[in-house]
Amino acid sequence: MNTAAKLGSYVLGLAVVFGGALGAGKVVGPVGTPPAEDHAAMTATAGPGEQQAKNDTPGGLQVSENGYTLNPLTVTIKPDEPTDFRFSVTGPDGESVTDYQVEHDKKLHLIVASRDLKTFQHVHPEMAPDGVWSVKLTLPTAGPYRVFADFAPTGGSGLTLGADLSVAGDYQPEALPEQSRTATVDGYEVTLDGDLTPGQSSRLTLKVSRHGEPVTDLQPYLGAYGHLVALRARDLAYLHVHPDGEPGDGKTEAGPEIVFYAEVPSTGDYRLFLDFQHDGEVRTADFTLGAGDRPQVPTPEPTPTSSGHADDGHGH
Repeated sequence: MNTAAKLGSYVLGLAVVFGGALGAGKVVGPVGTPPAEDHAAMTATAGPGEQQAKNDTPGGLQVSENGYTLNPLTVTIKPDEPTDFRFSVTGPDGESVTDYQVEHDKKLHLIVASRDLKTFQHVHPEMAPDGVWSVKLTLPTAGPYRVFADFAPTGGSGLTLGADLSVAGDYQPEALPEQSRTATVDGYEVTLDGDLTPGQSSRLTLKVSRHGEPVTDLQPYLGAYGHLVALRARDLAYLHVHPDGEPGDGKTEAGPEIVFYAEVPSTGDYRLFLDFQHDGEVRTADFTLGAGDRPQVPTPEPTPTSSGHADDGHGH
């Protein structure tokens, strides 16, 4: 997927709840309104509008859930070489699932992220009649990756299943990108205001400009004006949400601000990836945000020497 970001002239309410799918792997569907309307405590949903009880396990951490299993069929991928990545999803009966609900214009969304969270792709594979999905992937560097299948089987609840993927070669992990309030891509600047507070609904406002001017004509993409994926840095726990409003609903405008209400489950660093379409091209803006207070490493006390003075590292 192309990267960057484009937003338009409106304030868009989202509710992002990253703390608790009912069992690992639940996807968060479109959720409603700000906390003032008593929706702040809403947890992850099995499908649009279906509340579930809180659970400590976020989505995407399990390869199997509720009898459904993600099965990668492609085992060899070389860096920077287009590869037909194939996989299936088997159901409780052990057979490949072939019937899916369409959500956000697609039957299945596939997210691919490197373990160091420097590489991110949101793609849409095609399914063969036998239930095998395929998509052309080009992964830029060697190393460990995680793939997430975001879907809802017909008649069932929404799921997000995750599996590890390896790209052969010399792996040189990179440090997590530093925390930043600004992302610049293809002449667009996206600024983020707000903080993540574990266990509480937190307001995040993103504002997009292009060449110093606010973007006011965001285009629909997959039935929405924006898509957000959040990944927790330490384990790549997953969340995928969408705007509260819809293009053409008579109330949802198009920029320059988009508002999110995010609830994360724990302290730590999170990577946020925001997809938008403008001028016919989808772009992704990415941010690193910290949630909660970081543990502070205590400064060691000076060690007394035989003279009774603290050893401060200087000679006398």
